[in-house]
Amino acid sequence: MTGAVRAAVLPGPHRPVEIRRLFRPALASGEILLETLASEVCGTDVHLAEGRLAGVPYPIIPGHVSVGRVLETNGVTEDGAGVPIGPGSVVSFYDVHATCHACYQCLVARQPTRCPSRRVYGITYSAEDGLLGGWADQILLRPGTLVVALPEEIGVDDLIGGGCGLFTGFSAVDRAGLRLADSVVVQGVGPVGLAAIAFARTAGAGAIVAIGEPEARRRLALRMGADEALPLEGEAFGARVRRVRSLTGGRGADVVIEASGNPRALPEGFDLLRDGGRYVIVGHYTDAGAVPLNPHLDLNRKHADVRGQWGSEFHHWVRALDTLVRHRERIPFAEVIGRRYRLDEANQALADVKALRVTKAIITP
Repeated sequence: MTGAVRAAVLPGPHRPVEIRRLFRPALASGEILLETLASEVCGTDVHLAEGRLAGVPYPIIPGHVSVGRVLETNGVTEDGAGVPIGPGSVVSFYDVHATCHACYQCLVARQPTRCPSRRVYGITYSAEDGLLGGWADQILLRPGTLVVALPEEIGVDDLIGGGCGLFTGFSAVDRAGLRLADSVVVQGVGPVGLAAIAFARTAGAGAIVAIGEPEARRRLALRMGADEALPLEGEAFGARVRRVRSLTGGRGADVVIEASGNPRALPEGFDLLRDGGRYVIVGHYTDAGAVPLNPHLDLNRKHADVRGQWGSEFHHWVRALDTLVRHRERIPFAEVIGRRYRLDEANQALADVKALRVTKAIITP
């Protein structure tokens, strides 16, 4: 064992985060040790604190998307895209790990996000397994973890301000098969929704309408490229539908992206969608409940193309960062950061994210 490292550990659901000192072993072949520069606190972390995800091996070190500086590697000289890395390199890493590349989902369906072997840093690893989450002074990356070096043109805040939402939002736009001048509605103005707006704009969307609360997030939606940002509070559902249709020749949006995590968004989403439009549902990482839908009116007669999107893949990370480099002046993810928290402030960070007091909270050990 080579020393003790501070980590913010979540012991179990509905229990406060604790600061513990964990030992790390000497690096095995293929492993990388990072000094943590920043790790996000997102809605998934709130769900973890509330016990809303099944199979979580508490105690855990949360923090699934992070940025760090390479302290040491054992045999790793390139990131996942072939860029040279070494001690001192600033990198992030694809949080999904241990995808088998041998099962039906990986090889035949080519849907590795559904691989039954997949593991996720900060979610499916116990603190007893080691420093496998971002809420710690250091992060241990196991062999095979796909690392991505930060391009020189962007900084830590540019990536971590979007966090996992940056890549999930990119994957949702990708899944939508967006075409030039497509009208788009994004339901939800959290990090995923903001990223979807930004990448829809860079992909050449026509009118983009955001829907969500609070007002501060709607202002960010406009900064990210939305033409309008409609509130939920104080505005009737029918008024939102009428406004979207008025912007789309009475038809409804070509593409609707649900990024709210609220099941009540779905019935409205179908009313906002044009006949034959594409509806991408990306916001329901946890089970928030059911809502009634009418198969005839919402799906069959509307000829709706409904697509679920579960997380992101490594190619989304590489392409999203390349897009961010090219359009960094138009995609101000650094502005999404609402507050920075020390490790010993992790409980406050969770409370602030849950209460929507900040759009993006980050841990900076």
